[in-house]
Amino acid sequence: MRGGAVAVVGGSIAGSAFAGAAARLGAERVVVLERSPGRLEDRGLGICTHNDRFAELVDAGHLAPDTRRHRLTVRRWTARGPAGEGDGRHGRGRTLWLQPFPFHSHHWAVLWQTLREQAPESVEYRPGTTVTAVGDDRDGAWTEQADGTRTPYDLVIGADGYRSVVRAAVCPQAEPEYAGYVCWRGSYDSARLDALPGGAAAWPEEECATVCYPGGQVVLYRIPGLAPGSTQVNWVFYAPTPHWLRLDGPTAVAAGTLTDEQLDAMREFAARQLPPYWAGVIALTPRERTLLQPVYDLATPRRTAGRLLIGGDAATVVRPHNTSGAVKALQDAHAFEQAGRRLGGDTWAPLLAAYDLERSAAGLELVNLGRTLGRAQVTGAPDWSAMDEPAMAEWWRGQLGGGGGFGGHALGRAG
Repeated sequence: MRGGAVAVVGGSIAGSAFAGAAARLGAERVVVLERSPGRLEDRGLGICTHNDRFAELVDAGHLAPDTRRHRLTVRRWTARGPAGEGDGRHGRGRTLWLQPFPFHSHHWAVLWQTLREQAPESVEYRPGTTVTAVGDDRDGAWTEQADGTRTPYDLVIGADGYRSVVRAAVCPQAEPEYAGYVCWRGSYDSARLDALPGGAAAWPEEECATVCYPGGQVVLYRIPGLAPGSTQVNWVFYAPTPHWLRLDGPTAVAAGTLTDEQLDAMREFAARQLPPYWAGVIALTPRERTLLQPVYDLATPRRTAGRLLIGGDAATVVRPHNTSGAVKALQDAHAFEQAGRRLGGDTWAPLLAAYDLERSAAGLELVNLGRTLGRAQVTGAPDWSAMDEPAMAEWWRGQLGGGGGFGGHALGRAG
């Protein structure tokens, strides 16, 4: 049993998973320091897990078998028809390919709540706690808050996202790199779809729609709502950088803060580029459920330094095209826990070295795949008007290059 005190900076999906892992490995005290006050249930974004990855995480004890999720089976790739050709039934566009898509979709907050409930009772959560610095010296690891209060720990885990304070101490030269485009995101109750021609029935519930246009695409799917039995629409719109966006470092434009002009410009762009039905799906999104996220990449050359460790988006930022973000975070925590069980002992040091070796390699591979997918689907996309099902299937195989990683690696794979 390693014992001692462990601080986890960041209380979202990665932080909750690491906290549970540290407690199960024998830490006498695990404290989760989350800067957001209160609960995180207002994070309504959708995420997906591959069926096989979900089953692996359930078998490993990281997710409950009854975790609420929405079943997806097919990914319909569409685009506007050539000049003079209609946009298909209900204005949904011309179908390019029906791709098998064995995934579950999740509401971020519902998945997070499941992880919170899975954590041992000994884990202490402290919302509204902002960590401004961390360090490691001969006396041990420590965290520091804005008022200068410094607290010692035997281990500090950074699960504090792409602007990680802990990463700045572990690997100060690693900074997220802007990919050159953004993703607009939105979600809302599926009942609003009845306002469109064909209503909700025009879009089968098990279908993930990928709507392509020159220079970008929109990915749309349903996710569970906060209330059991309800569903929400979730969409991600990859688009050029708006002229008004200033990138002085990793940033995002939070839901509810877009101006009328910014929101109208995005909706008008969607109306020009997308088939009418999908432009309508986006236009139905309330202001308070619409946000903007610039797309970044990050692969750190290492994940540990002394008694500091990073995981989740603090260690690797992967473009959303991979559909692997939540899986990546949970697998980081799993690798951390498995290294501890495999190596035994009463100190954290051997565990950290093993975790670093395994997950740094896997993270770099995911980042590289995300870059490949981004080039193929956004910045260097093909002429969609010339694509049909055989061409789409060959194009997709070329992106994967015979390797894995889409939807995340099999659990325990080291690279």
